[in-house]
Amino acid sequence: MPTFALNFSRPGSEVVAQYYTFFRLGRSGLRDVQQACRDVATYLSSRIEAMPEFTLLSRGDELPVFAFTTSEHAGTWDVFAVSRALRERGWQVPAYTFPEDRQDLSVLRIVCRNGFGHDLADLLIADLTSAVATLNAHPTTETRSGPAGFRH
Repeated sequence: MPTFALNFSRPGSEVVAQYYTFFRLGRSGLRDVQQACRDVATYLSSRIEAMPEFTLLSRGDELPVFAFTTSEHAGTWDVFAVSRALRERGWQVPAYTFPEDRQDLSVLRIVCRNGFGHDLADLLIADLTSAVATLNAHPTTETRSGPAGFRH
């Protein structure tokens, strides 16, 4: 064969960047970065837990990621409406429906990456609070169909 190539392979630049970061920061430096991410995640999850409209499913204390869903205090809106409202404000907070045998549960997921500090977390909480107030003031009459929550 004149050439050798793998079809559908992904570039390795992300792996090289991780190696560079590890060598630059060292083990303790990388641990500090991840601990800072977990600190922001637990701070943010505790602020969301204090909101009566939401229930936490995880806290972000092991990995800097957590999930939450609506509680019985939420209005007629769901996690998909919250995700859309936050997207309108510039945030990417995806909403997911669980797989078979648990399709009744839909969640929002927040990932706290390096550089996402307490100041951005406070801005996210302010936008989330504003989105909830807007959703409560304007109840939806949309009907959902299917597990993905497609709206008509």
